[in-house]
Amino acid sequence: MKQEAKTAAGAPATLWDRTRQLASKEILETALRLFTEQGYDETTTAQIAREAGVSQRTLFRYFGTKEDLLGGGQEQFGQVLTDAINEQPAGADIWDTLRAGLAAVLALHDSREQALERFRLLHNTASLRAGWLEKRMRLQEAVLPLVEARMSIAPGSADPRARAVIATAFACLDAASMTWVDNGGKGDIIDLYDACLAAVRG
Repeated sequence: MKQEAKTAAGAPATLWDRTRQLASKEILETALRLFTEQGYDETTTAQIAREAGVSQRTLFRYFGTKEDLLGGGQEQFGQVLTDAINEQPAGADIWDTLRAGLAAVLALHDSREQALERFRLLHNTASLRAGWLEKRMRLQEAVLPLVEARMSIAPGSADPRARAVIATAFACLDAASMTWVDNGGKGDIIDLYDACLAAVRG
């Protein structure tokens, strides 16, 4: 049975909440379709708003930037990632902990098809790649204190191990998603991630 929609606070969603969720989904689907059909850089927010049946003002109320129209913004990714890491047992292996966090972020995609189109756009659009690199660095800094604590590394120390572990995990995710796109979406990204990490760790 489908679970009742919930708000961020965990309470049952109101009619207003559900309406906003449906509008947001419609805008996202419209944006992804247009990005795929004519290219990310060639698609304007005005065109997306027009085809989704909303004003540009409404579009930007839901999504702060054009990049967010690929599905989820920085705050959402960061929150899901840190929540998943915090939910892991205190003594869990650090690699398993980061894997759980990345798997939770991957699960934000509505479908395999949407995930494939989003990663294809990300890896094949120079402007998006530049934005993703900056976003990835911010995500890595956001989880750094959590990883340092789990590795018993004092905050602000000159110990580079936590940063190295985080950077390796994200690099493996990049390699996995690029391979997944090249293979036309065959298999699962997380399985490719495991293969990449195994290769790095020897």
